[in-house]
Amino acid sequence: MSDQPVVAVERLRFQWRGATAPCLDVDSLHLLPGERVFLHGPSGSGKSTLLGLLGGVLLPKSGSVRLLDTDLAALSGRARDRFRVDHVGFIFQQFNLIAHLPVLDNVLLPCRFSQRRHARAARERGVKDEARRLLDALGLGASVLDKPVTQLSVGQQQRVAAARALIGQPEILIADEPTSALDAERQADFLQLLLQEAAAGGATILFVSHDRRLAAHFSRELALAEVNRASTQRAEDAA
Repeated sequence: MSDQPVVAVERLRFQWRGATAPCLDVDSLHLLPGERVFLHGPSGSGKSTLLGLLGGVLLPKSGSVRLLDTDLAALSGRARDRFRVDHVGFIFQQFNLIAHLPVLDNVLLPCRFSQRRHARAARERGVKDEARRLLDALGLGASVLDKPVTQLSVGQQQRVAAARALIGQPEILIADEPTSALDAERQADFLQLLLQEAAAGGATILFVSHDRRLAAHFSRELALAEVNRASTQRAEDAA
């Protein structure tokens, strides 16, 4: 494994407008190529804010967020959007699938916006064939391909969201509480399939959850409170 981090956060400080104190104050956070990192913290601890910063949707008040040695704040808004779709696959807690599109078209969305991911998905087979392969690997067969995603169960929608994040082999996979609506057995099955496909593509994974029982599936466990000095300060103020 390379020592060059895929994700490098340095002296990051973020404060919401109107707030009296920062919600994130992170001195250093590095993720290496191929790492599988489980990040946990209670609701309101800043997990989703951190993910917004890693995706370039939010910009820090100070400090830097570098993905693949690219400083996101140095890019224009359009360039950040393009960089994100080229290199980062997101699995959202609410999945964020497009309701009026069938399953296959939902999975193909990143390839419509990223020539890089389109080319990588088509490298060994056609793009649609790669989408079908991913869906099949995640336990969804041909019978669902043309169905609107609204006709699927929660567990099936989750797998569609995972296939969409994985297609085109982005270097970074970020998952925000994607298993919160599933029971324990379906959580374990989904994680096994997700990690298997991510490893095949060489992706670095940041998996965010409040459920620490899932941490055993990952190579490193990290509490946001351990790296976020703002949460430490809030705890000291409360005491």
